[in-house]
Amino acid sequence: MKTIWIVDDDQEMAGAIILMLKMLDLSARHFLNARLAAKELLDGNRPDLFLLDISMPEVTGIMMLEFIRRRPEWNDLPVIMLSSEATDIQVDEALNLGADGYVMKPATLDELETAMQSVWQKYGKE
Repeated sequence: MKTIWIVDDDQEMAGAIILMLKMLDLSARHFLNARLAAKELLDGNRPDLFLLDISMPEVTGIMMLEFIRRRPEWNDLPVIMLSSEATDIQVDEALNLGADGYVMKPATLDELETAMQSVWQKYGKE
């Protein structure tokens, strides 16, 4: 079973995403901030895919994306950015930094599934 890490300071939104992922027979783990997720990565744990909120206090999703992409051993970690209020500039920045996709919140089940399938296809992890 694939495991998705959701990094989002909005617990209600993350809860909704977790329910959708369960409907897709996926395991989900929620982190309220990027530092907690980064610690897990540094401890040797890793997901099959990240869902990163762009706008978070202290460490943004963009900063977390940069952290992930700086390490060669994590270059094959699929990352989809999430946001309810991202500007075109933020989306472009995320894609230029190595994000594999972008989904507007609140996301639908179909939008999440399509984005994840596309990314996994790109990495050969269908």
